[in-house]
Amino acid sequence: MIALLAALSASAAAGMRIALPLLLIGLLQNEKLWQSVPILSQIQPPVVLGVLTSWSLFELFASKNLLGQRILQIVQLVFSPLVGAIMGITVARLSDFPTPAIWLIGVVGGLLALVLQLVQLGWFYRLRGIPIWAVVVEDILCISLVVFAFKAPKSGGLIALLLLWLAIRSSSYWYRWYKGKK
Repeated sequence: MIALLAALSASAAAGMRIALPLLLIGLLQNEKLWQSVPILSQIQPPVVLGVLTSWSLFELFASKNLLGQRILQIVQLVFSPLVGAIMGITVARLSDFPTPAIWLIGVVGGLLALVLQLVQLGWFYRLRGIPIWAVVVEDILCISLVVFAFKAPKSGGLIALLLLWLAIRSSSYWYRWYKGKK
């Protein structure tokens, strides 16, 4: 159960940023780097480190202005399910889950990341851009969720479930708002 909460925590981080969680998961593994990460283990570590560092910096700086947010929304919407699944599978592998459960966790993690990204996209269009304070909170939360996945999986999993609850509440709020406009 704790490993499932850890996988949800890591997948929720992928619902906010793409490269930053993957970079952190590799750096938290010390000498193994991305050895247990499904797709990244096939690529040379220096290449992965360079690409993830570059994209993480782009995510951190581009998310602070409107044009950068629009570009990131498109890229993150496409890749967040894949990265969420990768993060969930990686944490499940490190927790020694049986193979069928690992793939199920990967699917659930990918869906969680997609849901969180869709909610973020909805708020982006509803507010005509995410405020800078919310972007900074999102960055801090993303980093915290990855660290919690390894250091405090119960807390990270509960935060991920809270984010899912907030996503459900947001969608009902949007539905009422949309029905009121008609």
